Amino acid sequence: MNRILTWITHRRPVAEQRSHTLGCIPVLFLLATILSTSCKQTPVEAVTIHRFDKVLFDTPVDQLPAKLSQVSNEYSTDLLNLQPNNPEFMTMLQGFVQDPTMRTIYGTVDSLFGDMQPEAKALALALSRAENLCPTLRYDKVYTYLSGSFNYDMRVGCNSHEIIISLDQYILPYTERFNYFNSPLYLVQQSRRQYLLTDCMTAIARQHIAIPQDREMTLLDYMVSEGKAIYFAQQTLPDAPDSILMRYTSQQMDWMKQNEEHVWAYFMQSKLLFETDYMRFHNFIDDAPKTNAFRDSSPRTTDYIGWRIVSKYMKKTGLSITQLFEETDAQKILSQSNYRPQ
Repeated sequence: MNRILTWITHRRPVAEQRSHTLGCIPVLFLLATILSTSCKQTPVEAVTIHRFDKVLFDTPVDQLPAKLSQVSNEYSTDLLNLQPNNPEFMTMLQGFVQDPTMRTIYGTVDSLFGDMQPEAKALALALSRAENLCPTLRYDKVYTYLSGSFNYDMRVGCNSHEIIISLDQYILPYTERFNYFNSPLYLVQQSRRQYLLTDCMTAIARQHIAIPQDREMTLLDYMVSEGKAIYFAQQTLPDAPDSILMRYTSQQMDWMKQNEEHVWAYFMQSKLLFETDYMRFHNFIDDAPKTNAFRDSSPRTTDYIGWRIVSKYMKKTGLSITQLFEETDAQKILSQSNYRPQ
């Protein structure tokens, strides 16, 4: 999009890296490289959602430099790159805020997310559960912004203790007048408010899940890594329907449950579990309308099976979330889970 003003450096969560390399994607802000910090072991009682999108778009353009300086402490985070004293940055930022399409996008965001108290309360509860499961997982600050670039992988980012949400990623179903910004319909369907909490919790998990460093990732590695993220989301959002945890429609969820045994048999017969050639198996883990190997199928079939494997593994072993995240031997997890498809 030509109106994008600067660059964002986005280190994709480990379970989403797949075969992609790190790169720069043109959007408004800089998501910095994640830093490790220790966290206090006290319960999360409340979560404050800092609406940077409202700060930008509700402030008169000529007052933006003063406003950003005024709120610099509140928005002091490595997830946002604010430069109110940089004339070039402020000129680009003012152009971004004045862009007619961005004003329309913000109007839609504001009408849908004017009140985020439901998310704040639900996140506080989910994050309290996360900290109870793993005391170092303390997330008590959330920021929102508009990226101006519809990229599904940019919906939620995090560092070791903060979360940032690109709210414009969750309004795609309401942008038909813009032809959904050329986004495929299967992603438009997933870009709804109902997925926001799950996206936050899986983003946290992916930030902390260890991956093998001494070898190439196998299909089983990808499968188990994503299974860990979904399992964590389930533990922190126990009332979330399976379809929301999986980012599926109800029909896709039904298909996956009914065909789990068939999908697993295909992996075994095709000898794909320990395959390291990404081109041979990317279709099973990538977002898509379906999985091409199966007729009328759900996408990301490996994610569901990985979730089932991890769930059985945790039930069998009784390990902690920290131990689960640190275990990089996917074959060990599969073996000890005693997984059998339903």
